[in-house]
Amino acid sequence: MTELNFDEIKDGHQFEELAAEYFRSLKDIPGCLVQLVGVGQDGGKDILYEFHVTDLIKSTTRRWVIQCKFSKKNVSVPDLGGISIKDLIASHDACGYLLICRSRPTSGLHDHFDRLTKNCRDGYHYEIWTGEQFKQKLLLAPETLHQQFFPKYFDYLASRPKKSEQ
Repeated sequence: MTELNFDEIKDGHQFEELAAEYFRSLKDIPGCLVQLVGVGQDGGKDILYEFHVTDLIKSTTRRWVIQCKFSKKNVSVPDLGGISIKDLIASHDACGYLLICRSRPTSGLHDHFDRLTKNCRDGYHYEIWTGEQFKQKLLLAPETLHQQFFPKYFDYLASRPKKSEQ
């Protein structure tokens, strides 16, 4: 296997674990807390990602609600289960909602997020990462994450000659 491939992930729960581990791997963000909460009917939240932002005046905590969709088909609005994303953000005192898809969101889902953003008076952020966008981020993640979730890809990388050996 010469590329990082989601076919190595066995199910949606492991995909959620992968996303949680990705955020945990961002060690350059001090005070970062990642809580994997999605099991079964999770009400639209799989992960709560919290970090602290400090400027010259004040330290503030920011929190994101993250939902993962492991479906091979494109993700649409009904796939979100009828949740109110705005209420979900508010109930967790978060600043935004991130949807991470294995595949791609439909144009209807993009339009839905655009409307949420346009009509938002609370300053919430609504983001979607496609599978390809998530893969690009994962390529920069530590090798331990590749070894844990993408063993075939990790073995391929380990078997390649190092540049100094060529």
